Amino acid sequence: MKILIVDDSKEMRKSIRSIVAAPADILFECEDGDAVVKAYTEAQPDYVLMDIRMPKVNGIKATENLKKKFPEAHVIIVTNYSDQEFRDAAKEAGAEQYFLKDNLMDVKKYLNAD
Repeated sequence: MKILIVDDSKEMRKSIRSIVAAPADILFECEDGDAVVKAYTEAQPDYVLMDIRMPKVNGIKATENLKKKFPEAHVIIVTNYSDQEFRDAAKEAGAEQYFLKDNLMDVKKYLNAD
């Protein structure tokens, strides 16, 4: 499985990688929502794990931009924000799932259920 991890924190990308990814997975990383479309074009990942709060372009807008160009993209929000307003905005932007960073094992289960 190919996974694109989008988070401005290098440490968080490392944590997501170590908990969520299987040894056979091919991983790509991006540190800003502004570069998501380009990274997706190059990597053609099965899933995009997207943070919300990032510099330049936040994860909600990046999801919206990505889904406009690639409607088939599977975007999963992985964030610290539990507020319903963020969940609603993510869904409206085209994200298929929403997980809190405290629950990375749930992300792993979701990816492996496919």
